[in-house]
Amino acid sequence: MKLRNVLLAFAMCLAAVMCFAASNAMMGTWKLNEAKSKFGTGGPKNTTVTYEAAGDDIKVTIEGTAADGTATKSEWTGKFDGKDYPSTGNPGEDMRSSKLINDRTLHVVSKKDGKVVLVAHVVVAADGKTRTVTITGTDAKGRKYKSVEVYDKQ
Repeated sequence: MKLRNVLLAFAMCLAAVMCFAASNAMMGTWKLNEAKSKFGTGGPKNTTVTYEAAGDDIKVTIEGTAADGTATKSEWTGKFDGKDYPSTGNPGEDMRSSKLINDRTLHVVSKKDGKVVLVAHVVVAADGKTRTVTITGTDAKGRKYKSVEVYDKQ
């Protein structure tokens, strides 16, 4: 009986560590490497992205510039569970969902009034020093764009 309880406790601790490690690859501040990035016409340029713990949730703060050159700052707090959570500060979206695919890959969907306006595939390199974000989106005028943005860990 005691052995079973010990094994169960070990399994639960291992699962918790794996969940933490999976989200840990994304955590921290990422700065845009413009030289390695390719921007689509009409899309935003996110210069800094920060992932931080907010209780049981993850808070993501994105700073950059809109297609018209104005400064932007948006925030999203939620879980990497694929469910929609409110997003603030970005007039082009009001909800965002993020789903952890594996320990280094995140799938993000942004919506405005229930309509998908952006899909991003985020991959952190095996060494944890860079992340590549492949984005397909639709701008405020309904035009589609695609960008590949590379970020360096700060």
